[in-house]
Amino acid sequence: MPGEPTDGLDAAAWSPLDSEGWYAARNATTALRDVLVRAGLEKDFPYLRADLNAFGHGLVELGRVSPDTAERLAELLRLALASGFGGDRDDDGRPSTIADEHKRRA
Repeated sequence: MPGEPTDGLDAAAWSPLDSEGWYAARNATTALRDVLVRAGLEKDFPYLRADLNAFGHGLVELGRVSPDTAERLAELLRLALASGFGGDRDDDGRPSTIADEHKRRA
């Protein structure tokens, strides 16, 4: 409304680059992409991208995949769980992440 104080930004000036959710989604997408490349699945996830919902919460869009790709991904997850990944918790009781796993192995 005219005469209302503003913080200098309006809806037209907002950018996803000003959002923590965007950076979280982008970083998670990058981490997932790197693992998919190592597994030889990079071409099987053509819709993989970072996104924001209407509330500014970061999301990772995986997109549609073929049944063969879904089976291969399921097998990779089963192997990871069988090797002990995912059952570990950090000092705060949170599940370990890929980044934590890399730190432990380094």
